[in-house]
Order: sequence, then C-alpha cells, then structure tokens
Amino acid sequence: MPPRPCPCGSGLPYGECCGRLHSGETAAVTAEQLMRSRYSAFVVGDPAYLLATWHPRTRPRALELDPAIRWTGLEILATGAGGLLAAEGTVEFVARYVHGGVGGEQHEVSRFVRDGGAWRYLDAA
Repeated sequence: MPPRPCPCGSGLPYGECCGRLHSGETAAVTAEQLMRSRYSAFVVGDPAYLLATWHPRTRPRALELDPAIRWTGLEILATGAGGLLAAEGTVEFVARYVHGGVGGEQHEVSRFVRDGGAWRYLDAA
C-alpha cells in the first residue's frame, strides 16, 4: 500500500512532508512551509501543533477543532517574503472544506513572524 499523500498538496508522502513537522522531527524553514503544515494539522486533527506554531501574542488558550469539517484542498495564491532569512512573511491561500454536506472555502492572507528563530503564525491580515 503506497503512503498517503500529504494534505498540503506538495505531492510528497505525509511522513516525508508535514508529518515531520507535526512530530517535531524538523521545523518549518519558510512561512509557506509553516502555513502548509498548519493546514495539514487541521486536516489530520492536530490542535497541539496549531497552538505550538501560533505566536504567543495572538494564540488562544485552547483550540477545539470541529470534527464535522472535512478539509478538501489547499491552494496557495501568493507569498510575500517569508524566506529562509526573512523575519516576517505573508501567505495568501484558499482552503476548501465540506461541512454538513455543503462545500465552502476560507480565503485568507496569513501573517507569519520569526519568534526565537522559529516561524509562528501571527494573524490574518
């Protein structure tokens, strides 16, 4: 049986892509990689990863994911900065989902900053 593909759409197996970030084996090196891994965390139901990668200034105390939402796809529309040496960056994306049999999408421009050398989600611009 072939390994399951990563939900982020990279084309890599989950265990070689976002799974490595979710397990703590490695950290995101770009804002886009963090954004993709956070989307994948929603797909696989990993609120601990989402909280751990949220900037402390804007992070909620707790996060409950709705098990009735099935995330169905991610499309990256644009990125701004957020590279290997950058201190901040943005990622514009559309995440598609199904909830209660009805399809929808979340269109967002997420802002990311480095905090202690690691990329963190700050907020949506």
